[in-house]
Amino acid sequence: MLNKECISAQKSEVLWYVMRLAYSNELKFKNYLDSLSIESFIPMHYEFKVVKRVKQRILVPVIHNLIFVHTSKNILDAVKCSTDLPVRYYTQKINNKHYPIIVPDIQMQNFIAIAGSYDEDLKYLSEEAISLVKGDRVRIIEGIFAGVEGVFVKLKGTRARRVVVEIAGIAAVATTSIHPSMVEKI
Repeated sequence: MLNKECISAQKSEVLWYVMRLAYSNELKFKNYLDSLSIESFIPMHYEFKVVKRVKQRILVPVIHNLIFVHTSKNILDAVKCSTDLPVRYYTQKINNKHYPIIVPDIQMQNFIAIAGSYDEDLKYLSEEAISLVKGDRVRIIEGIFAGVEGVFVKLKGTRARRVVVEIAGIAAVATTSIHPSMVEKI
């Protein structure tokens, strides 16, 4: 068990680390971090679930197995060793070496400001959805058009994004407005 005296003795730069936990243990790990007074954040949203035959609105993680932790690497390494929860760093590969992903403070503050509001109209986007540009070939993965493939476009004079399916040289049809989170690049 890691104690608070051990944590206060560890000194290094405090950063936001992206951590991964197996088996949806992110809330247990957050509780453990809270008990050690270590700041952390899990993006959450409300879902309706049936519990004992009663439909309830409950707060659940948006992305299971993900938690952001604000502390030094030394402390985080000590915390990882002190728990039996399966926790590890999200990493990025640079020159054939893996390094922990670090989120800049201002970027994390902005993310928490939006994601921490639990607004029901928030749309969480994958990295692929963010990078979509006009002309990308996409597949619709949600809604009534799921499985349809076409070209991602923004029609002139509108802000709406659509997927266009074309029969070469004959005709083309555009879907109704499609949110980027509902398509994947192919």
